Amino acid sequence: MPAPGENLRINSERLWDSLMDMAQIGPGVAGGCNRQTLTDADNEGRHLFADWCKAAGMTMGVDTMGNMFATRPGTDDSALPVYMGSHLDTQPTGGKYDGVLGVLGALEVVRTMNDLGVKTRHPIVVTNWTNEEGTRFAPAMLASGVFAGIHSQDYAYARKDAEGKAFGDELARIGWVGDEPVGARKMHAMLELHIEQGPILEAEAKQVGVVTHGQGLWWLEITLTGRDAHTGSTPMNMRVNAGLGMARITERVHQIAMSHQPNAVGAVGHCTVYPNSRNVIPGKVVFTVDIRSPEQPKLDAMKAEVIRAAHAVAAELGLGCAIEDVGHFDPVTFDAGLVKTVRQAAETLGYSHMDIVSGAGHDACWINRVAPTVMIMCPCVDGLSHNEAEEISPEWAAAGTDVLLHAVLEVAEVVG
Repeated sequence: MPAPGENLRINSERLWDSLMDMAQIGPGVAGGCNRQTLTDADNEGRHLFADWCKAAGMTMGVDTMGNMFATRPGTDDSALPVYMGSHLDTQPTGGKYDGVLGVLGALEVVRTMNDLGVKTRHPIVVTNWTNEEGTRFAPAMLASGVFAGIHSQDYAYARKDAEGKAFGDELARIGWVGDEPVGARKMHAMLELHIEQGPILEAEAKQVGVVTHGQGLWWLEITLTGRDAHTGSTPMNMRVNAGLGMARITERVHQIAMSHQPNAVGAVGHCTVYPNSRNVIPGKVVFTVDIRSPEQPKLDAMKAEVIRAAHAVAAELGLGCAIEDVGHFDPVTFDAGLVKTVRQAAETLGYSHMDIVSGAGHDACWINRVAPTVMIMCPCVDGLSHNEAEEISPEWAAAGTDVLLHAVLEVAEVVG
């Protein structure tokens, strides 16, 4: 069979219908999704995905981290598989496309190949990675991190949510502890389609983002300890206010990120205040600083500056201060050959495109440690993500998935 031409496209209506069907599982309160990892909703979404894969003629494998691998055979049993996929879990107030487009877009690639009777030398695997979001069990990209040897499985199984439930126990509860040793699979390559989660592609009127790099990040969990006291009867000069410390550190994080422009960001995105009462001065706060940059020296410098600033603020206010690393990965450079393949696919299809750096972390960032990897991005409206108002167009979804189709067929080697 000759190389696929520009007329080869996925079934965009079928893809969109699948996205909408999955969005019905774990619906949010404002039009998005709440399908957090290892919940009953996650279990239901996994079963729907598995049913679709079976209907597409694929066989399902599951490893001990609950990662799902649906395989379409190739013509050469000795050839390493080409992987596609992303994640089905969402934020508590997440959108319908973050991660899900990458999984169901990959499924649509296989469905299209089935429709057309396309065969490849390499097997093709569609993957759903467990707990990419990290919102229930920190850190993010947990299962792909175990797969890539970044974390141990014991570490992952011991992660606990806000209610004290352990990852390993919840994985067993919903019935998705597989029998494959995690990380045992070998890959020829992995391609991940994802929404941008930022405003650049839409602002530049580009249909496709060719992802060349990924930002590195640090998540620093800071615990400040002061003294609970009555807000009305405690003199201002006698307070040991952990909440004030958090406020000052939050401002310093912003200043530090601004001082390292361009290509640096930082914010405090999660906090817990104790005792969290209207008329009690906070005696303890726990919050997470998120700093990111695609440049290693900037990332290292920002981390050091945040740690110094936190300890300085705590000392000034008489607070105890403990800092723990709860998430990290270095900046990522995706495989140059795969980047070229994705770019050529976009050009063959006539889609407007541009090179882009991923501002968010993705499973591909970890898998890049063990196999050649690349990402493809589609725009999202106003760059909004991790929000129930997250939106993309059917045309954007189709364009990104068309590029995924052509790139995968090139890498997996069409035969016939």
